[in-house]
Amino acid sequence: MKPQISVLVIDDHESVRAGLKIALSRAGHVCVGEASTVSEARAQIAHTNPQVIVVDLSLPDGNGLEIVRWARSISNRIGIVVLTLNPAEDFLLTVMKSGASAFVEKSAPLAELISAVEHSHIAPLSFSAQGISKAMKKDHAANALTLREMQVLEKLSDGLSANNIGLELFITQATVKTHLASIYRKLDSKNRIQAIIAAKKVGLLSN
Repeated sequence: MKPQISVLVIDDHESVRAGLKIALSRAGHVCVGEASTVSEARAQIAHTNPQVIVVDLSLPDGNGLEIVRWARSISNRIGIVVLTLNPAEDFLLTVMKSGASAFVEKSAPLAELISAVEHSHIAPLSFSAQGISKAMKKDHAANALTLREMQVLEKLSDGLSANNIGLELFITQATVKTHLASIYRKLDSKNRIQAIIAAKKVGLLSN
């Protein structure tokens, strides 16, 4: 039998809070409080001492990340589930680095949210989210490539030859080839086609 988890719901929409409370109850958990602002959330966390908080990032008096950072600063045992309309991959890393345990889109099935609540209770310092692997690969690749290499990569994806890339970027063909060799190595590719495919997979190039 799963342990009952005490949860604090933080969202400025009453209907969302009501829906989450019902979903938590059906899953065998209990909503010990709710809040609609950053200030209310701080007070409720201190008052109810929940095992998990579910927090929206968009609140009337501030950003939900304030709550995430504050809650994590006072406890490594509290589970923190971020609920948001913003599914941007690059934002996942910001949420993760802020100390959250999970990231769930508001459009996701309720079962996914419940799973995130249970995960965050068991492993509050780990991080789960749809797309996190791709986001981390993109971040790693973006940090690995220099600005000039990104410029060469974009020209490469446009179908330009090494000579034409050099003409457009005002660099020699030999320099272009040096950049290409570096790009291939960093993207673990052997040629132009593989590099473009790899770059698209991690989001460095649009499809």
